[in-house]
Amino acid sequence: MSFTGDLEHLPIVDIIQLLHATRKSGTLSVRGRKGESQLVFKDGYIVSANHANNSVRIGNILIETNAITTEILNQALLEQENANQSRKPLIATLMEQGRVKKDEAFKCLETLIELTVVEILTWSKGTFALDVDRVTVSDDYRYFPENLHQEINLDTQNVLMDALRIYDEKMRDGAFPQEESGDDDSPRPAFTQGAADMKSISADDLGLADLDRLERKIPAVFAGLDDRAPDKVHREKLQKAAQPLESEEEEQLTLFLSKYSGEPARRSPMSQEGVQSVILLSRDDLLTHCLTTICTREGAVVFATQEEQDLAPIIDQFLAKQFVPILVLDRPNAHESGFNSDTLSGIRKQYRAKYCRLAVIQLASPDDYDLSLQAFLEGANTVFPRPVRGVHAPFASRMIAFLEAFRAHITGYAGDMGRNRTVLLAKAVSALRTLREPPEIALVLLQFVAEIFERALTLIVSPDGLIAEKNIGVKAAKEAGISPPLGVRLPLVKPSLFSRVIEGGSVYFGKDDEEALSRHLYPAIGSPLHPLALLMPMRMHGRTIAFIYGDFGQKEPPQLLVEHLEILANQAEFALDNAYYRKKLEKPSA
Repeated sequence: MSFTGDLEHLPIVDIIQLLHATRKSGTLSVRGRKGESQLVFKDGYIVSANHANNSVRIGNILIETNAITTEILNQALLEQENANQSRKPLIATLMEQGRVKKDEAFKCLETLIELTVVEILTWSKGTFALDVDRVTVSDDYRYFPENLHQEINLDTQNVLMDALRIYDEKMRDGAFPQEESGDDDSPRPAFTQGAADMKSISADDLGLADLDRLERKIPAVFAGLDDRAPDKVHREKLQKAAQPLESEEEEQLTLFLSKYSGEPARRSPMSQEGVQSVILLSRDDLLTHCLTTICTREGAVVFATQEEQDLAPIIDQFLAKQFVPILVLDRPNAHESGFNSDTLSGIRKQYRAKYCRLAVIQLASPDDYDLSLQAFLEGANTVFPRPVRGVHAPFASRMIAFLEAFRAHITGYAGDMGRNRTVLLAKAVSALRTLREPPEIALVLLQFVAEIFERALTLIVSPDGLIAEKNIGVKAAKEAGISPPLGVRLPLVKPSLFSRVIEGGSVYFGKDDEEALSRHLYPAIGSPLHPLALLMPMRMHGRTIAFIYGDFGQKEPPQLLVEHLEILANQAEFALDNAYYRKKLEKPSA
């Protein structure tokens, strides 16, 4: 799995939780203005870390916690230096000498990892990338040697909780100095909306200022952080492909990819309607690297995996962040177990049914007629032709043409989705202008909500409570249209969510923690898969006369622009007020 993106789009907390949930191994490198920090994962557990501040090293922390003395550290460093090829990690050396206990070593390593996470939390800007080829490739990445039969596998959730606690305490105490930024490099929130002015941790905050003199002696674990030229990186990736390219084609493709390296585009079309995410399922390393490079440059968060079981967690994560998810499925390979036509067919059917707003792109060989038709029948939004080695020559030029077309294609997805919703809103607003009766206006709102939600229901406000009226998708499929009134009554108590919306008159979208729903409505219509619900009030002459209720039924929540619902609710209120005053004018005087 490769995983790249921007901390603005996916904060470090979410990244760590995702890697833990998918049980992935690799080195997560996070780059920011302060440098680069790294977290090493094995099967979803954090096994090591590298702090961007060179003074924050495991040797410093051992001294700071009084686990060892400066003299012991210097002696261990000298022994490491003299060991040459048989050199062992610092903690392994200290443990074998009996100079540090295992429990103390674990605690110090946990502290190092927590401080690394805290440091990244303070970064207002940065990029991240997971490299699955860089885990345990060097003994420096594993502090405990094999002959001790002990690795550090810290509980990821506990590490995050402790790191967040430290972060909150230091933010509260004003311990972080303000990060400066240039005119074109303004800080952006990397963690929470409330932390607008993100700060950076220092050696002074950790009580390590007096240990700077040891920095030159402490071995630079993870030293040699790669800052190579983009063309070299691309060339190495292409050379590692299962079928290496001819030198001329390799150079051609390397030059093309180098143009798309570097910082993501500042004003990408993708980001105009919401951050876009590209989820790629492929076992072709060359294709994965090329698409990741192109999409990352356009400002998308890119997730690539070879395994189907990784898809659901990342889709859930992206939808929760209101990203626009695009699932890209590579062409099947009849010779690969678990990546054939039947497997991809099952994925298309399952994920299109579960995630109603998920966009699916199926890649196919240009001459694969049957796959193209089958993909469309099973809900794919697009079938995109891609070049195949040994079949379509010259391969490099065809791959470049494919990448350029693919980039142009996906940049329109987010905008298209937003424009489709805008078209629906425009039609609904236009319809409201011609209507004069409250039931007709309520019907327009009900139909608009049903376009976005799986279930929509009109609730009439009465002195005795709420009355469930006409609905869509509740007792019959959405395609069946409007169903008759349910005849269910819901009590109206104060204080409650219903009473707050009635009195405030604003659209509510969030968790449906209303007791009236769980005790009275859901037994009649069934509970939704996710506890998210819409309450859109219908107001006339300053009084709420009805609600439009909406939920996602048994499907996953899509990207939702609540502003569209608020605009429509306001227009409906104007229409109802106009109808009210019109009737008063038309009423004959006594």
